[in-house]
Amino acid sequence: MYVRVCALKKEMAKLGMPRWGTVLILRRLLLCAIVMIAITALLSVHVQEVSKLPANAARKLPMQHESEYQKLSTERSYPHELAARSHLLKAPFIRQKLDGARRKLDLDLWKPPPNRGYVPCTKPGSPYKAPSESRGYLLVHTNGGLNQMRAGICDMVAVARIINGTLVIPELDKRSFWHDSSNFSDVFDENHFINSLKDDINIVKKLPKELSSVPKAVKHFTSWSGMDYYEKEIAAMWEEFQVIRAAKSDSRLANNNLPLDIQKLRCRACYEALRFAPQIEKMGKLLVDRMRSHGHYIALHLRFEKDMLAFSGCTQDLSPEEADELKAIRENTIWWKVKDIDPLEQRARGYCPLTPKEVGIFLQALGFPSSTPIYIAAGEIYGGESHMADLQMRYPILMNKEKLASTEELAPFVSHASQMAALDYIVSVESDIFIPTYSGNMAMAVEGHRRFLGHRKTISPDRNEIIIH
Repeated sequence: MYVRVCALKKEMAKLGMPRWGTVLILRRLLLCAIVMIAITALLSVHVQEVSKLPANAARKLPMQHESEYQKLSTERSYPHELAARSHLLKAPFIRQKLDGARRKLDLDLWKPPPNRGYVPCTKPGSPYKAPSESRGYLLVHTNGGLNQMRAGICDMVAVARIINGTLVIPELDKRSFWHDSSNFSDVFDENHFINSLKDDINIVKKLPKELSSVPKAVKHFTSWSGMDYYEKEIAAMWEEFQVIRAAKSDSRLANNNLPLDIQKLRCRACYEALRFAPQIEKMGKLLVDRMRSHGHYIALHLRFEKDMLAFSGCTQDLSPEEADELKAIRENTIWWKVKDIDPLEQRARGYCPLTPKEVGIFLQALGFPSSTPIYIAAGEIYGGESHMADLQMRYPILMNKEKLASTEELAPFVSHASQMAALDYIVSVESDIFIPTYSGNMAMAVEGHRRFLGHRKTISPDRNEIIIH
């Protein structure tokens, strides 16, 4: 470097450049030389550090704590970054903090949503009149599964008050897909139902014998009807008949634009009066206690059942033979109106339940660990283990009624679909998190009941968005 500088000085002298120009150029050369030396030193240190790493280090993916460090380091100055790099390897409390963050995330998954100031509102307003002298008797034939019948019964309680009729304990559906022979008292606490609503309507267990042979007005009440329909058209039938029979109970009363006291009465009927029969309540509590022994648990309403798939026409993840079987069931079920269904269109429109495989992927994406206990609130899963294998692999602690209780314990209920569904209902309402895979009657009933009891957490997948191939 010294020789090159001297030669440059001689050359500049020949060209007649002034002395101050020579000094300026020399200063710039020296500055460049210093910078080059510093860069070379830094590079040599970095190469030495890298050479000490294992041969496969370049191909190794960063661990979770390393990724967290990278995020933190961008927010720090260079000296702090070097200090943090050294400290990360030496201080175990950093790892403890990261473990604590993961535990906090796990707790957040189970944390219930805020109630935003909403509380149950069932107490009748003032003044609220006791039921006056009845104008006649209202017979009700419920229809559908447990939760469809349950909603219909609540509507008929309200209708009985509107038309000032005495409600005869409703008859449960015995002709539907499940062919359940259960009576009202087999599923619900009949005496509690009557006593809970004594200040609202008159209820009797049976139609008086003297009226058993009188002409009855059999009526299909118009769906989603309001006050005018019942006060004028239906109540007018008391002029001719002492007994009105509602041929169906589901969706017969409007959801909105009803007096507040009628809405409160529906809530009292649903969440206070319609308590399950003592033997069902006892068994349900036993199942809940056994699930609680595994810790926080999810109740998964996995609607991947034969009746649901046949009714909806959904065939995702099914074999051609299974799809043909379900199509035959749909065509041979006379009260299912729609027969020709495009399964791809159904799925694209969000009308299909999630498959067990999709549920497993969904839960993992939400961050639930594989150790999460899951209660399957459903009947027999169509296809059995073949369709449950992927979910079972991701979440080994899959429980249901049959796994939690012995054959002897379930014997009184196993032949009655409504009673078995009632057990699932109890375990679902009491779960830490409820996840329905289809927005049917049970999903809506359980979600509503959980809100009434204190806004317990429910996660409802958007089936229009979750399409996993």
